[in-house]
This record gives sequence, structure tokens and C-alpha cells, in this order.
Amino acid sequence: MIKHSAYIITGPTASGKSSFAHALARRVHGAIINADSVQIYRGIENISASPFAGRPVSNEIDGIPYRLFSILTLNEQISVADYIKMAREQYDSVISDGYVPIFVGGTGFYINGIINGISPIPEVSVSNRQKARAMVADDLDVARAMVPTCTATDPQRVARALEVLFETGCQLSDWQKMPRIGAILPMPFRILINPPLDELRQRIAARIPEMILGGALDEAKYINDNNFDVRRAIGAEQLCAYLDGEISRDDAIENWITKTNQYAKRQRTWFKTQFNADLTINHIPNENDSDLVLN
Repeated sequence: MIKHSAYIITGPTASGKSSFAHALARRVHGAIINADSVQIYRGIENISASPFAGRPVSNEIDGIPYRLFSILTLNEQISVADYIKMAREQYDSVISDGYVPIFVGGTGFYINGIINGISPIPEVSVSNRQKARAMVADDLDVARAMVPTCTATDPQRVARALEVLFETGCQLSDWQKMPRIGAILPMPFRILINPPLDELRQRIAARIPEMILGGALDEAKYINDNNFDVRRAIGAEQLCAYLDGEISRDDAIENWITKTNQYAKRQRTWFKTQFNADLTINHIPNENDSDLVLN
């Protein structure tokens, strides 16, 4: 049996990567490290399809360590640099405890940072971060004009470019041209779970009603009651609109399914062009598929 020093398990949403990672962790004495930008938040475990949906959040599941899940409140911001720093700390920690690190998630920016490192951008002060986010919230177009090399339209990414400009006096694009730092070495064994799109759509359509029954509506109410950003996770905006009486329950479910399908399609495109897998599993994995990894 071949046991690698670390693993990355990624794939589109609803592909079964979380269950597969847990099964592999049993085989290799592994510890799961989150690489999903939504499951890192606390209070939306059902909406985010977290491994902790329907169970108390802790540092383990069935004796297997779980790290970086449900650690941030919904009003906290996190950059890729923040994530890579925390991921490195957890990587070192689980190795020192005698476990094999298994990174699991579908966030391309996080996966890319684990594999290739990130630009050496200095840490941004709290004041500059708050200043950037206030400016973006006030007028996104004015904020984008200050960072002309940033082609993103997502407010969080524009705010990131703006806070770097405030902190360093240089455009984010200038920093991104510099040699990268922080990659996990030696390179983890890279596994892509990539079932057919039709199969993903069936799983997405089936699991979203189950997520609502599991407590997603309560999580949406929590978001509404605390005025958190409903764009934090796919599903939150649709459920909050339903709770506010803007759309029907059926429309909320249908819109959530549509948005999730669109996200899965974007993920598949990213994996096709940006992720060089050591092993690709082209179906919903089962526990026996871990033999493909180990033999």
C-alpha cells in the first residue's frame, strides 16, 4: 500500500468528495483540513453542505480530526492569504500529531494557493481593510475605478484589491507578478472527483430539499436576524428572500438549484483548465475507490 505524505481531494459541489475524504482518512490515519470558502463559516452548516450539518460542530467526526470548519462568524472576512496561513498551520499541526493531512474542498483559489503558493502581499491592517470595504459598500463603481487592473466585479475581490492599494501603495496586480510563496511541499497527491454533469444535477436537485428539512431555513433566519450578507453562500439569498415574502418556497428551492448547478459548471471548467490531477474519479466515489489511491 502506498501512503502519500498529504492529499488534496477536490471536485464540484455535490460530487461526494467529503464522504470519500472521510473514508480515505480511515485508511491512512488522516486528518481532514477544509478547503471550502463557505464551510469555513459557522452557523450555515446546512446551507453550505458542511460535514457538520445535522451534528454538533467539533474538532472531529467519528474519531477523525477535522480542521478549519465553522471557525469564522458570518460577519468576518477572509482573504486567500489568510486561508493559506491557517491551512499551513493546520498542516504542520496534524503532521506533528501523527496524522496524514487531507485537504478537502472545491474552492479554486484555496486549492491553487495550496499547490502553487500565493503572491507575497504584506498583511493588511484592520483600518485599511475596513476602509476598503466601506468604500465598496458605498459605491462599487468608484472603488473599481481606483483599482483599474482588477477585472473582478465581485465586491469582496474589489475590496481586496483596494485594501492592498491602501496598505502598500501598489496595485494588487503588481504583487501578483512576484514569485509565489507558501505552497505545501512536497506536493500533495491530487485527487479530482468529477462525475458527469447530469449526475451532479440529479444529486443537487435531491439534496437541496433535504438541506431545508435539515435546518437551512433556521440558518437563513439567523442570517436575516443579524443582517449578515446573504451573498455569503448560495442558498442563503434565496431562502432569505422566501422568509421576507419576496418569493415562494418552491421558487426559492428552484432558484437555489439553478444557482448551484451554475456553480458546479463553473467549478468543472476551472478543474479542467487549472487543476492537474494525479487521479481522476469520474463517478460518485464509494469507499472502495480509496483502493485506487492506495494501490
